[in-house]
Amino acid sequence: MTDPLQAFLQTNGLASAPFAPGSRYHGLPTAEHTRPDGSVVAFVKRRFVPPPASFALIQEHEVVAGDRLDNLAAHYLGDPLLFWRLCDANGAMRPDELTAEPGRRLRITLPAGVPGLAGDGGDAG
Repeated sequence: MTDPLQAFLQTNGLASAPFAPGSRYHGLPTAEHTRPDGSVVAFVKRRFVPPPASFALIQEHEVVAGDRLDNLAAHYLGDPLLFWRLCDANGAMRPDELTAEPGRRLRITLPAGVPGLAGDGGDAG
């Protein structure tokens, strides 16, 4: 049975995005690869993360023992699934390292591309 909403969207040229607006992959293009056996594999094209200095700083958080990125994202960004924004803003390739050492200062920033106020620590202005 066809989903009536999806049928309406397709009929009217409105395709649903493959990723939710809060996803780190939202807005990225997708592509397909055809394997030698003829099967097709869809994938998301490469995501390039801007340098941490390009994110407008809101505030900093000093890590304490027991901090977790999902809890920090929920507290500062309103959604635990946005932990990846903390990773991007702090240049983390390994998310667990951000909270491994008490005393580390984490940058809490606006989303990429959202300008902050002059003197906020980001290049956006």
